[in-house]
Amino acid sequence: MKKRVLIKIGSNTLTKETNQISRGKIEDIGRQIALLKEEYEFILVSSGAIATAKQFVKLEHNGQEIDVKQALAAIGQPRLMHIFQESFRELGLFTSQCLFSYSDLENEKARVNIENTINVLLANDVIPIINENDTVATDEIKFGDNDKLAALTAAFLKVDLLLIATNTDGIYTKESLDGKLPETIQEVASITDLGKEVSTVKSSHGTGGMQSKIEAASIAQKAGIETWIVNGLKDNFIVDSFRDQIHFTKIKA
Repeated sequence: MKKRVLIKIGSNTLTKETNQISRGKIEDIGRQIALLKEEYEFILVSSGAIATAKQFVKLEHNGQEIDVKQALAAIGQPRLMHIFQESFRELGLFTSQCLFSYSDLENEKARVNIENTINVLLANDVIPIINENDTVATDEIKFGDNDKLAALTAAFLKVDLLLIATNTDGIYTKESLDGKLPETIQEVASITDLGKEVSTVKSSHGTGGMQSKIEAASIAQKAGIETWIVNGLKDNFIVDSFRDQIHFTKIKA
């Protein structure tokens, strides 16, 4: 039986901290999934729709600015999926799009439907790529960031591992950051202890900072799922974390 892994990829990872979606990064993720697919089945929770829209909309829309996030998400989401589809297909991987909102997960019937759909996709070797349905979500019912979406999804899909890609080598000790020499907390069981080490600063493209990753790990932990916080900017970050060849933070189930 294959182990089930949910990977959350934020906008900073997908853009490699630039203003453009990186096809190279998407290919890097696909190549690693292709290498590991005999042992693992993968679910992706991917941000990046708004970043993708910003990249294209000025080029094509009379050079006008569109600054309503929900409209940008509607423009960017199909483009982002097209990039995933093209890049993954060249590696012999098939992708699918799954969009849902917070209210869907609170609705028992909708949640069962989502779970059944994703299980059928995985059984047929199709990779579900999940994002929040931004065009219907209001501020009151938004997940807030895809870290929480990833954790809630990981819990109800009963995954074996939640891997959150970020732009640091995991979570650093507060003391080492104060001393300007970041040192990764490699393994931890207590979410409370971990919370004391973290600042509330948010990332440049995404809506989540390290605090939201700890909250996600807490949701996963309650569901008996281990969380890894890994530097997604590094090439080969999935394979290297599985082989323990890079520094990252492991939050025990």
